[in-house]
Amino acid sequence: MENKYKQISKILWIIFFANISIATLKIIFGALTKTTSLIADGYHSFTDGFSNIIGLIGIRFASKPIDKEHPYGHKKFETIASLFIAGMLLLLSIKVVMDTFYRFLNPVTPQVPTIYIFALMITIGINILISQYEYKKGIELKSDILKSDAIHTKSDIFVSIGVLFTLIFMKFGFSSILDPLVSFGIALIILHAAYKIFSETCGILVDKRVIEEETIKKIILQFPQVNNVHKIRNRGKADDVFIDMHILTNPNMSIEESHDMVHKMEKVLNKKLGKNVQLVVHLEPYNKYREKSIMKK
Repeated sequence: MENKYKQISKILWIIFFANISIATLKIIFGALTKTTSLIADGYHSFTDGFSNIIGLIGIRFASKPIDKEHPYGHKKFETIASLFIAGMLLLLSIKVVMDTFYRFLNPVTPQVPTIYIFALMITIGINILISQYEYKKGIELKSDILKSDAIHTKSDIFVSIGVLFTLIFMKFGFSSILDPLVSFGIALIILHAAYKIFSETCGILVDKRVIEEETIKKIILQFPQVNNVHKIRNRGKADDVFIDMHILTNPNMSIEESHDMVHKMEKVLNKKLGKNVQLVVHLEPYNKYREKSIMKK
């Protein structure tokens, strides 16, 4: 587990330096060309760097071992860090909208040298590589923060493509009103990225179901000792799932036999679901009348 968090931290540091470099270039080019959409895109890229810092802080806390006050560990700090990224994106979208209205009232015709267009194309290519790499590692390491940060960077790619087309169109004589219009579109893309991260992280924090109940039930009913199962609940993250349930089984089973059965169930769930499952089972003595009574509830 400690090695996993070290890998995530290393990835975040690499991406942090890449994002800051890209953001600085965009803002410089935007200021030189007086292009608000490019400056807005640069600010958006800066938040990519800040989100990396938040991710590093979250990983630092999440990697702490289990203690008396945190018997389930500190893993949700990574999820909380993802929520902060969503909040940053929300604030950024508001700022871009405010800048857009200002430019509507005070229009400026940008000067767009061809070299700046090529520079933006290069930054788009770099961001595509960063986003794909980070999301792939997020799935591989089952990391909320890497996947959230990759979504953030992916929104940056669409934003940059919008800015690129704006610069090209204006270079060929299109109206300068196109610039603030694209900036407004950028704000909507940033807002959508914020919502996507927010909805995914909140699901974890409020203990949303991770696995379908029927999927768990089918696995458990494969055990010959199990007559029925009910009150199945589960929560957690992609790499760490907590499941509890009530099982109707033979009342004559010994404690040792029951204990062995539950351990086998946990191993089978781990294997078939491909997740780190922690299982808690409440055993109930089986009889037909009891089963009918329970299933009616």
